[in-house]
Amino acid sequence: MSVDDKLKQLGITLPPVATPAAAYVPFVQTGNLVFLSGHIAKRDGKPWVGQLGRTLGTEEGQAAARAVAIDLMGTLKAAVGDLNRVRRIVKLMSLVNSTADFTEQHLVTNGASELFGQVFGDRGAHARSAFGVAQIPLGACVEIELIAEIG
Repeated sequence: MSVDDKLKQLGITLPPVATPAAAYVPFVQTGNLVFLSGHIAKRDGKPWVGQLGRTLGTEEGQAAARAVAIDLMGTLKAAVGDLNRVRRIVKLMSLVNSTADFTEQHLVTNGASELFGQVFGDRGAHARSAFGVAQIPLGACVEIELIAEIG
């Protein structure tokens, strides 16, 4: 099944690439690797604001991370033209806006990781880091960056 067919089956429509909010580009390709800049969680087109452990729980954080994954796939498609060219999702780095005593950043990030697995199958299995941070731009609850290998 093609990636586009899988997205359709999951009811996912990929958004266009967002305009960068500062002095950077949304993606850079070098060789067969594509590096995507960090994408913040959005809900209804606006930053998904909140702090895990204070105003948001793990399940809502997972939904936010899933939303970021959808945005990342939209940017990845713009970068490579066809998501079937993706050989592997290589690495995710996830920043979770969380309180000092919140320890489920890895579970929040599963919202993105699991979606990449659903969409890309074995090619979606990736290395990953998940960090708790004191703040993310615009007060967003999650930010994720991605590295992918293309063919």
